Parts: sequence; C-alpha cells; structure tokens
Amino acid sequence: MKKRGNIFEKLAHQVTAFSGSTLAFMIAFLIILVWLITGPYFKFSDTWQLVINTGTTIVTFLMVFLIQRMQNKDSRAIHLKLNELVAALNGPSNRLIDVENLSEQELETLGTFYSKLSELAKKESILSVSHSIEEAVELHKTKYKKNQNSAELK
Repeated sequence: MKKRGNIFEKLAHQVTAFSGSTLAFMIAFLIILVWLITGPYFKFSDTWQLVINTGTTIVTFLMVFLIQRMQNKDSRAIHLKLNELVAALNGPSNRLIDVENLSEQELETLGTFYSKLSELAKKESILSVSHSIEEAVELHKTKYKKNQNSAELK
C-alpha cells in the first residue's frame, strides 16, 4: 500500500511539473492546431467537435484533482515551515502555530488584531521596531499618556 502511494505521489509530481512546462503547452497547442486543420476534412461534424470536447473535459477533470492535490501538499509544507519559524523565534507569538486550523471567525478575530498592530506600527518612528500585539498596545498607551501629560503642562 505504501509503495503504491509513493508511486502515485511521484507520478503526480512529475505530471504536475510537466503540465506547467513549455513543452506541455506546445503539445496542447499542436493538438488544437491539428484539430482545427482537420475540421474541413471531417466537414466540421458533430463527431469532430465531440473529439476535442471530450478530450479537454477529461484532461480538465483530471487536472483539477491533480492540481488541488499538489496545492494541498505545498500549502501544508509551507504551513509547517512557517510553524517552525514561529516556534524557533523569540519574538512571534506561539499562538500562531497551526493557525490554519482555526475557524473562519477565529481567523477574522486574529486578522483584526494584526490590523490593529499594523496601525500601531505605522505610528513608530523607527521602521525596525517590532512588538507583539500586547506590547504594542501597552507601548502606545504609555506614549498616549505621556503626550497627554505634555499637552496639559503646556
């Protein structure tokens, strides 16, 4: 069972790599060209049209699943790499590890927090300053109090 899965995985990877190549495009273009050229010979019959329709439908059907499979694998690999980076660094919050498993509502809430962090970061005078959400909120509360106190003294 493992052997078959491994063979299919290699085949899927090779087909995906090939389907994105110039050679694959040229072959597809050549097939369409031959089909167009043969139109007058077959008197543009229904069978002639059915050949290209059936062929493209089959290829499209298979490619949708193949592309989705490869996209899922690539996406999972990217998430794992990002999780490793988040886990290895001192600054980022470990709450972001496996964030892709959150619900849509939880992701929306997290997105709101990061929008807020972005707004706070725009107020920083030094571009390289980085904070967690909590640190940024506290820092800007402190800055706001200082600015408010300075305005009151004037």
